[in-house]
Amino acid sequence: MIEAASVTAVMRALADPTRRAVFERVVGADEITVVELTRGSSVTQGAISQHLKALKQAGLVAERAQGRNVFYRAEPAGLEPLADWMGHYGAFWRERFSNLRTLLKEIDP
Repeated sequence: MIEAASVTAVMRALADPTRRAVFERVVGADEITVVELTRGSSVTQGAISQHLKALKQAGLVAERAQGRNVFYRAEPAGLEPLADWMGHYGAFWRERFSNLRTLLKEIDP
C-alpha cells in the first residue's frame, strides 16, 4: 500500500489554489526565481516564498542557490505518491469504462 503520509503531504500542498498555480508556473519553467514568480501575479514575494516552502516540504520542488538568487525547479518524483495512490483506484475506473463501452455498443450497434 502507498505511504499515507506522503500522499497526504502532496494533497495538502496542492489543495491550495494559489500554491497549485505557483507549482504550475515552476513546472512550466526549467528553473525560476521567487522574483520571477512574483512578477505578473497578485501575490506578494513573501507569500510566494511560503508557498514554495510548502511545495519543497512536500517534495514537489527543489531549490538551487546561486549568489543572491534561489532557483526553483519541479521534482517530478514528488508526484509519485499521488500517482501511485490514483493508480491503486484505476481498476475502479477501468471497470466503469468497460461498462460504458458495452452500453454504448448496445445503444449504437
